[in-house]
Amino acid sequence: MTRVYVEPTGESRALAAAELHAAAEALDGVDTEALPGLLAVDLPDRAAAELLARRLALGRRCLVEVDGPSMIEAAERRGADHAGASVRRLGRPSGGRTDATVLEVGNAYVRGGGSIDLDQPARRLWIGEDTAGRERLLEEVATTSRPTLMRRRISLLPFQRPIGLDPRLARAAANLARIRLGDRVLDPFLGTGALLAEAGLLGARLYGIDRDPAMVRGALQNLAFLGLSAEEVIEGDAGSVSFADRSLRFDALLTDPPYGRASGTGGEDASALVGRVIPRWAERVRPGGRLVVVSPGGEDAVGRPWHRELSVPVRVHRSLTREFRVYAR
Repeated sequence: MTRVYVEPTGESRALAAAELHAAAEALDGVDTEALPGLLAVDLPDRAAAELLARRLALGRRCLVEVDGPSMIEAAERRGADHAGASVRRLGRPSGGRTDATVLEVGNAYVRGGGSIDLDQPARRLWIGEDTAGRERLLEEVATTSRPTLMRRRISLLPFQRPIGLDPRLARAAANLARIRLGDRVLDPFLGTGALLAEAGLLGARLYGIDRDPAMVRGALQNLAFLGLSAEEVIEGDAGSVSFADRSLRFDALLTDPPYGRASGTGGEDASALVGRVIPRWAERVRPGGRLVVVSPGGEDAVGRPWHRELSVPVRVHRSLTREFRVYAR
């Protein structure tokens, strides 16, 4: 196993930790002891760290520890392939001219045969500390692509609505579902398709329902814009309609139900609608699958045999807080 450290972004450390745990599980990894300011998982191999970085929305970079009898000797060894590198301290990504350890590691790297390149380094070395205050040398093996995520903002998609879930949070929610390649994922409140889009980009087969024909058309338009297609999307009341194959089973249910005055509930109370729809489709989720519901709070969407495995409140915009809830059975 390879220990991979992840530097979380600033949106929500609790949600970042939950996303990392779920994403690592989908890659056959497990949580492990972290370093201050970092999260950590053990993955099957180093290549899985690159897959992890491509999945995560709430992690900046993935790092592994550089082996060596000491941090300085490890830096010398890493310089032997003559690559250009940057050396920085975690939490202080710029500067370092007054940091004695940064300078010492940089000099050791040069002694080993490498060079320092702060503009376009082939290698990025980071100095962190363990819980005892001992310094560790880490190498960045992959970074998440924030610009790629933000190109999926609702304002940049062909079908738009005034309010849409931030793609970073939509991706985090999709990761909470532990999606693997080929999984069937259902959203019974399709909306603009943001959650299904993230599930599709993780390799899922997509199924959706919405009572509003404009939403169905628009969500399909957004999916196509992102190079995705759905297995089946149907228009109608998710509490009564069915897919062509009535025996269809799903690996995950992933949804952001309607809420508030601007939501399309057909005049039905939003909590009553959720309580009518989600239990119906939860019965179609396979053993070991998850329900991930972005909720305004209140009562749980399902009862036994399901239990709430996780609930993380996150401020999604202005004064609005939503809970990212995960149910398992």
